[in-house]
Amino acid sequence: MTESFYSWENDVLNLNVLVSAGARTNLWGKVKGNQIKISIMTAPENGKATAFLIDFLAKSFKVSKKSVELVTGEFIPHKQFRIHQPKQLPAIIKPNNA
Repeated sequence: MTESFYSWENDVLNLNVLVSAGARTNLWGKVKGNQIKISIMTAPENGKATAFLIDFLAKSFKVSKKSVELVTGEFIPHKQFRIHQPKQLPAIIKPNNA
C-alpha cells in the first residue's frame, strides 16, 4: 500500500504539501508521491508564501487560520500541516469516517 498525502488522527487532518509559489493562479494540483501539489500566486520570499498558504488552506477547509498548524517546512516547498476539525474537504480528501 502506498503512503497517502494525508491521514487522520481523530478530528485532525495531517496533510503533506508540495507548494509551487509564484504560480499564475491558486489551485489544488495533483498528488506527487506522498504529497499534494498546491500552486499559489505569492512569491516565496521571507515566509510570505507560507503565510499565504495557511490562509488558502484555512479557506479551503473552512477553519480559522489558528486551526491550520504548520508542522514542518516553513521556508521550503515540502510542508506538513495539521488541520484541526476541518469543516469542509476538497473532493480529493475523504472524510475520517469514510
